[in-house]
Amino acid sequence: MSVYLGDEAATASYAQRLARILPVDFAGWTVLLDGDLGAGKSTFARALLNSLGHTGLVPSPTYTLVEPYRLNGGNVYHVDLYRVASADELRFLGWSELDDGLRLVEWPGRAPELAASADLRVHLDYAGTGRRAAVEGLSDRGRAVAAALAATD
Repeated sequence: MSVYLGDEAATASYAQRLARILPVDFAGWTVLLDGDLGAGKSTFARALLNSLGHTGLVPSPTYTLVEPYRLNGGNVYHVDLYRVASADELRFLGWSELDDGLRLVEWPGRAPELAASADLRVHLDYAGTGRRAAVEGLSDRGRAVAAALAATD
């Protein structure tokens, strides 16, 4: 199922809805943010982080690759794989050390193997002057969250 997002505010609102549905203890969750350049992945990530309690700026992790956030609900790691050439490079990022929090991953297509252990995929695509978002549950708990999110539409 997909949802039309007419503008940046609608994208942020959709991310806020997802944040309200995620479990309070989101440690070990992986959310993949998929879509073309400019489709709204970073906008979605910023809104999700703000909804989970982050109050500062949310820089793009394009060059740092991982931006950690310590929130009251736990750790969130905003990961950008755009500059990663293969899944083999994930170990150099300390990927296995990020399982104590929510991994929010932009450009997951750079490491397609991540989908096998991820919980949700949020696909953002262009739709006229707006965007279209589709949320897919990839694990049992991810499917439950995706169904709950779809029920709010």
